[in-house]
Amino acid sequence: MSHAPSSAPKGYSIVPPRHVANVATFLEMRAKPQVASPVPGHALVLERWRDADLAIYRALFKAIGENWLWYSRLVMPDHELSRILREPRIEIYRLLDNGTIAGLLELDFSAQDECELSFFGLLPEAIGKGAGRFLMNEAIRLAWIKPIKRFWVHTCTFDHPAALAFYRRSGFTPYQIAVEIHPDPRLTGHMPRHAAPQVPIIED
Repeated sequence: MSHAPSSAPKGYSIVPPRHVANVATFLEMRAKPQVASPVPGHALVLERWRDADLAIYRALFKAIGENWLWYSRLVMPDHELSRILREPRIEIYRLLDNGTIAGLLELDFSAQDECELSFFGLLPEAIGKGAGRFLMNEAIRLAWIKPIKRFWVHTCTFDHPAALAFYRRSGFTPYQIAVEIHPDPRLTGHMPRHAAPQVPIIED
């Protein structure tokens, strides 16, 4: 079996085997932008999800995030995730399309004067049909109902290729870039090996 050189060209850093790396872009908005109001009678509805069952929550999280290697809530201990799901300063919503679950939204108001758009995603079959714009407009509306001074989010190179441009069109401005390295969840057993085929698996 051949292996790559142990050193990388100048300016590069080698990611350890069985790990993955992505570039995260952090974005923020400091004032509420103008957004369209929901159309009465629209098939899309946002529903507050209180006291979510761990297994049901993780199943939805995985279904939405599998193509993008969302892993954090899959590896998190049950007691920690339970605390988050019941934290009053964290608001969790499900997007419904004609009564069928189509997406997930999580707003975290834990920090003073700000809100983090913690999770924002659609099931694969809901992408490209206008549900994302509806969900973002609702996220912006709900965030700025509170007396916040900053609404922020981060996206990364594992996310949908259009995610960064979508956030910028929604009124977010990039302010920081970081590199994240973590164990490959497809090799830890938290995701199937076929997840996110666009990201190569490096085992040794």
